Amino acid sequence: MEAALTQPAVRGKRILSGIQPTGAPHIGNYFGAIRQYVDLHHENDGFYFVANYHALTTVRDAETMTRQSLDVALDLLACGLDPARATVFLQSDIPEVMELTWILTCVTPMGLLERCHAYKDKVSQGLPADHGLFAYPVLMAADILAYDSDYVPVGQDQKQHLEVTRDIATRLNYAFGQEILKLPEPYIMPQVATVPGLDGRKMSKSYGNDIGIFEDDASVKRKIMRVVTDSTPVEDPKDPSTCNAFQLFALFATEEERAEMERRYREGGVGYGEVKKQTIELFHRLLDPLRERRRALERDPDFVRDVLRQGAKRARGHAAEVLERARTACGMPRL
Repeated sequence: MEAALTQPAVRGKRILSGIQPTGAPHIGNYFGAIRQYVDLHHENDGFYFVANYHALTTVRDAETMTRQSLDVALDLLACGLDPARATVFLQSDIPEVMELTWILTCVTPMGLLERCHAYKDKVSQGLPADHGLFAYPVLMAADILAYDSDYVPVGQDQKQHLEVTRDIATRLNYAFGQEILKLPEPYIMPQVATVPGLDGRKMSKSYGNDIGIFEDDASVKRKIMRVVTDSTPVEDPKDPSTCNAFQLFALFATEEERAEMERRYREGGVGYGEVKKQTIELFHRLLDPLRERRRALERDPDFVRDVLRQGAKRARGHAAEVLERARTACGMPRL
């Protein structure tokens, strides 16, 4: 059994989040975000989209974009999103969002965008400083605001994204003297797991230290056995709070399994190789049902496309209502 999540009670609310189609998801994505989506969508109205317009800042090949967009949708369904409960769709299928983006752009000050740390971080990594990268917070705001979202799941390090969205929405409401757009709230897990990569840094595809949810068995085993540890002898006590192998083990273990392994760490007598081998077993215990579900979905691509079409139809209905409010407030109602 997977350890239970501790989270504030949220019921009957609209939850909104998106994932860029920039590669296969890793276990950091699962524990840090996707698992939240699945937990939240059981008692809430979940809107989850593939952010392919956002991915244009880095993906410049049409075939790759198409394939990876469908793959991400497939990944979300395989990880447990139920299309009967959640609205799953492609960002590019909602043209109302792009029109809303322009309306929001007209009330967004340059200084607000210049202060966004994500832009500065990406430029420091060598990405070209084009307008799409600079202005993407406005598109992100439109993504969130177009559906009257109540909550947006974010990590502590992503709170600025939602603060920018709220700021832009407030500016539009103020400029036209009415409550046009609903201000969403951040949904932050009290205990969001930070998943260590193979080298001990935060797991990230950009670092090349990730373990894919759907990687083949041999690759998963090879990577977990490569997780960096120190040279403390087997018989010596160890500090579990500073050990990458333990942190990875703890993500997959039950509360009882974590407590027992922590005891053995502090008493001595456990080797890192043993911990890594147990982690491999626990990885498969938790994720093999998801991996099998994905293989089944791969055999039925028409089902995935139908889910996206139905999701887009529902999402567009909500986005059209919000856009019409914004157009009317700005003096551009449809005649």
